[in-house]
Amino acid sequence: MTAFDKFQGALAVSPLVAILRGLGPGEAYAIGEALVTSGWQLIEVPLNSPEPMRSIATLASSFPGALVGGGTVLQAEQVRDVRAAGGQLIVAPNFNVEVVREAIRLGMVCLPGVLTATEAFAALAAGATGLKLFPAEMIGPAGVKALRAVLPAEALVLPVGGIGIRDMRAYREAGADGFGVGSALYKPGMTPAEVKGNALDFMAACAGTIRA
Repeated sequence: MTAFDKFQGALAVSPLVAILRGLGPGEAYAIGEALVTSGWQLIEVPLNSPEPMRSIATLASSFPGALVGGGTVLQAEQVRDVRAAGGQLIVAPNFNVEVVREAIRLGMVCLPGVLTATEAFAALAAGATGLKLFPAEMIGPAGVKALRAVLPAEALVLPVGGIGIRDMRAYREAGADGFGVGSALYKPGMTPAEVKGNALDFMAACAGTIRA
Protein backbone atom coordinates (compact mmCIF):
# COMPACT_ATOMS: atom_id res chain seq x y z
CA MET A 1 0.00 0.00 0.00
CA THR A 2 1.40 3.38 -0.98
CA ALA A 3 1.53 6.40 1.30
CA PHE A 4 -1.15 8.05 -0.81
CA ASP A 5 -3.42 4.99 -0.48
CA LYS A 6 -3.03 5.14 3.31
CA PHE A 7 -3.81 8.85 3.25
CA GLN A 8 -6.94 8.44 1.15
CA GLY A 9 -8.13 5.58 3.35
CA ALA A 10 -7.56 7.61 6.51
CA LEU A 11 -9.43 10.62 5.15
CA ALA A 12 -12.46 8.45 4.48
CA VAL A 13 -12.50 7.08 8.03
CA SER A 14 -10.77 9.51 10.38
CA PRO A 15 -9.56 12.71 8.69
CA LEU A 16 -7.58 13.81 11.74
CA VAL A 17 -3.82 14.28 11.95
CA ALA A 18 -2.35 13.79 15.42
CA ILE A 19 0.36 16.41 16.05
CA LEU A 20 2.56 14.98 18.81
CA ARG A 21 4.75 17.98 19.54
CA GLY A 22 7.17 17.25 22.36
CA LEU A 23 6.76 13.47 22.17
CA GLY A 24 9.77 11.56 23.49
CA PRO A 25 10.98 8.23 22.07
CA GLY A 26 10.27 6.45 25.35
CA GLU A 27 6.53 7.19 25.14
CA ALA A 28 6.12 6.87 21.38
CA TYR A 29 4.76 3.33 21.39
CA ALA A 30 2.25 3.86 24.21
CA ILE A 31 0.92 7.12 22.79
CA GLY A 32 0.81 5.63 19.29
CA GLU A 33 -1.15 2.65 20.56
CA ALA A 34 -3.63 4.96 22.31
CA LEU A 35 -4.22 6.78 19.03
CA VAL A 36 -4.35 3.81 16.68
CA THR A 37 -6.73 1.84 18.89
CA SER A 38 -8.97 4.93 18.92
CA GLY A 39 -9.12 4.96 15.13
CA TRP A 40 -6.51 7.61 14.35
CA GLN A 41 -4.43 6.73 11.29
CA LEU A 42 -2.46 9.92 10.60
CA ILE A 43 0.37 10.67 13.05
CA GLU A 44 2.91 13.49 12.89
CA VAL A 45 5.94 13.98 15.13
CA PRO A 46 7.20 17.57 14.79
CA LEU A 47 10.95 17.67 14.28
CA ASN A 48 11.43 20.10 17.16
CA SER A 49 10.47 17.26 19.53
CA PRO A 50 13.16 15.31 21.45
CA GLU A 51 14.89 12.80 19.14
CA PRO A 52 12.03 12.88 16.62
CA MET A 53 13.53 10.34 14.21
CA ARG A 54 13.59 7.68 16.94
CA SER A 55 9.92 8.32 17.68
CA ILE A 56 9.02 8.25 13.99
CA ALA A 57 10.89 4.97 13.55
CA THR A 58 9.10 3.41 16.53
CA LEU A 59 5.67 4.53 15.37
CA ALA A 60 6.22 3.56 11.73
CA SER A 61 7.47 0.07 12.56
CA SER A 62 4.94 -0.60 15.32
CA PHE A 63 1.85 0.62 13.46
CA PRO A 64 2.35 -0.15 9.76
CA GLY A 65 -1.29 0.51 8.96
CA ALA A 66 -0.97 4.13 10.04
CA LEU A 67 0.54 6.94 7.99
CA VAL A 68 3.38 8.25 10.18
CA GLY A 69 5.81 11.05 9.50
CA GLY A 70 7.39 14.31 10.51
CA GLY A 71 6.05 17.79 11.10
CA THR A 72 7.76 21.18 11.13
CA VAL A 73 9.83 19.92 8.19
CA LEU A 74 11.67 22.94 6.83
CA GLN A 75 14.41 21.52 4.58
CA ALA A 76 14.70 18.89 1.87
CA GLU A 77 17.40 17.13 3.89
CA GLN A 78 14.90 16.64 6.72
CA VAL A 79 12.49 15.02 4.27
CA ARG A 80 15.13 12.42 3.52
CA ASP A 81 15.78 11.90 7.23
CA VAL A 82 12.10 11.26 7.90
CA ARG A 83 11.95 8.80 5.01
CA ALA A 84 15.05 6.98 6.30
CA ALA A 85 13.31 6.59 9.66
CA GLY A 86 10.35 4.92 7.96
CA GLY A 87 8.08 7.96 7.74
CA GLN A 88 5.72 8.47 4.82
CA LEU A 89 4.18 11.82 5.76
CA ILE A 90 5.70 15.30 5.56
CA VAL A 91 3.95 18.26 7.19
CA ALA A 92 5.28 21.82 7.32
CA PRO A 93 4.12 25.14 8.78
CA ASN A 94 5.12 26.86 5.54
CA PHE A 95 5.38 26.26 1.82
CA ASN A 96 8.90 25.44 0.63
CA VAL A 97 8.97 24.20 -2.94
CA GLU A 98 12.11 22.10 -2.35
CA VAL A 99 10.49 20.30 0.58
CA VAL A 100 7.36 19.52 -1.44
CA ARG A 101 9.25 18.30 -4.48
CA GLU A 102 11.57 16.09 -2.43
CA ALA A 103 8.67 14.53 -0.57
CA ILE A 104 6.79 13.78 -3.78
CA ARG A 105 9.95 12.42 -5.40
CA LEU A 106 10.28 9.96 -2.51
CA GLY A 107 6.65 8.87 -2.76
CA MET A 108 5.57 10.59 0.44
CA VAL A 109 2.39 12.45 1.31
CA CYS A 110 3.15 16.17 1.69
CA LEU A 111 0.99 18.77 3.44
CA PRO A 112 2.71 22.19 3.33
CA GLY A 113 1.41 25.07 5.37
CA VAL A 114 -0.40 27.86 3.51
CA LEU A 115 -2.61 30.77 4.49
CA THR A 116 -3.29 32.69 1.27
CA ALA A 117 -4.61 31.81 -2.16
CA THR A 118 -1.20 32.63 -3.64
CA GLU A 119 0.55 30.13 -1.36
CA ALA A 120 -2.15 27.53 -1.86
CA PHE A 121 -1.97 27.57 -5.65
CA ALA A 122 1.83 27.57 -5.60
CA ALA A 123 1.88 24.55 -3.29
CA LEU A 124 -0.57 22.64 -5.46
CA ALA A 125 1.46 23.47 -8.57
CA ALA A 126 4.56 22.06 -6.84
CA GLY A 127 2.75 18.76 -6.29
CA ALA A 128 1.48 19.03 -2.70
CA THR A 129 -0.86 16.20 -1.73
CA GLY A 130 -3.02 18.57 0.27
CA LEU A 131 -2.89 21.90 2.08
CA LYS A 132 -2.35 22.52 5.78
CA LEU A 133 -4.20 25.77 6.41
CA PHE A 134 -2.12 27.33 9.17
CA PRO A 135 -2.70 29.06 11.50
CA ALA A 136 -6.39 28.39 10.96
CA GLU A 137 -7.55 30.60 13.82
CA MET A 138 -6.32 33.65 11.91
CA ILE A 139 -8.96 33.27 9.21
CA GLY A 140 -11.58 30.99 10.75
CA PRO A 141 -14.29 29.12 8.87
CA ALA A 142 -15.10 32.21 6.78
CA GLY A 143 -11.57 32.21 5.39
CA VAL A 144 -11.77 28.49 4.62
CA LYS A 145 -15.01 29.06 2.73
CA ALA A 146 -13.46 31.90 0.71
CA LEU A 147 -10.42 29.79 -0.22
CA ARG A 148 -12.56 26.77 -1.05
CA ALA A 149 -14.53 28.90 -3.51
CA VAL A 150 -11.45 29.44 -5.69
CA LEU A 151 -9.42 26.27 -5.13
CA PRO A 152 -9.84 23.20 -7.36
CA ALA A 153 -12.66 20.99 -6.08
CA GLU A 154 -10.24 18.10 -5.56
CA ALA A 155 -7.79 20.13 -3.46
CA LEU A 156 -7.62 18.84 0.11
CA VAL A 157 -7.74 21.49 2.84
CA LEU A 158 -6.91 20.66 6.46
CA PRO A 159 -7.08 23.55 8.96
CA VAL A 160 -4.53 23.41 11.78
CA GLY A 161 -4.04 25.70 14.75
CA GLY A 162 -6.44 26.18 17.63
CA ILE A 163 -8.83 23.46 16.46
CA GLY A 164 -11.03 22.19 19.27
CA ILE A 165 -13.92 19.77 19.30
CA ARG A 166 -16.50 22.57 19.14
CA ASP A 167 -14.82 24.17 16.12
CA MET A 168 -14.94 21.27 13.71
CA ARG A 169 -18.51 21.49 12.49
CA ALA A 170 -18.19 25.10 11.34
CA TYR A 171 -14.95 24.34 9.53
CA ARG A 172 -16.41 21.25 7.87
CA GLU A 173 -19.42 23.20 6.70
CA ALA A 174 -17.02 25.77 5.24
CA GLY A 175 -15.31 23.04 3.19
CA ALA A 176 -12.54 21.59 5.34
CA ASP A 177 -11.58 18.00 4.51
CA GLY A 178 -9.98 17.22 7.86
CA PHE A 179 -7.92 18.70 10.67
CA GLY A 180 -4.57 18.66 12.40
CA VAL A 181 -4.95 18.49 16.18
CA GLY A 182 -2.15 19.30 18.57
CA SER A 183 -2.29 20.35 22.21
CA ALA A 184 -6.00 19.59 22.55
CA LEU A 185 -5.07 15.96 21.88
CA TYR A 186 -1.59 15.55 23.32
CA LYS A 187 0.76 17.54 25.51
CA PRO A 188 4.02 16.25 27.03
CA GLY A 189 3.26 14.68 30.36
CA MET A 190 -0.16 13.31 29.43
CA THR A 191 -0.72 9.65 30.10
CA PRO A 192 -1.72 7.27 27.30
CA ALA A 193 -5.14 6.97 28.95
CA GLU A 194 -5.62 10.74 28.84
CA VAL A 195 -4.58 10.85 25.19
CA LYS A 196 -6.92 7.99 24.35
CA GLY A 197 -9.81 9.80 26.02
CA ASN A 198 -9.08 12.92 23.99
CA ALA A 199 -8.66 10.88 20.81
CA LEU A 200 -12.03 9.17 21.24
CA ASP A 201 -13.75 12.48 21.94
CA PHE A 202 -12.33 14.00 18.75
CA MET A 203 -13.26 10.93 16.71
CA ALA A 204 -16.85 11.07 17.93
CA ALA A 205 -17.11 14.78 17.25
CA CYS A 206 -15.56 14.47 13.80
CA ALA A 207 -17.88 11.60 12.86
CA GLY A 208 -20.81 13.90 13.50
CA THR A 209 -19.50 16.46 11.01
CA ILE A 210 -18.82 14.19 8.02
CA ARG A 211 -20.70 15.44 5.00
CA ALA A 212 -22.71 13.02 2.90
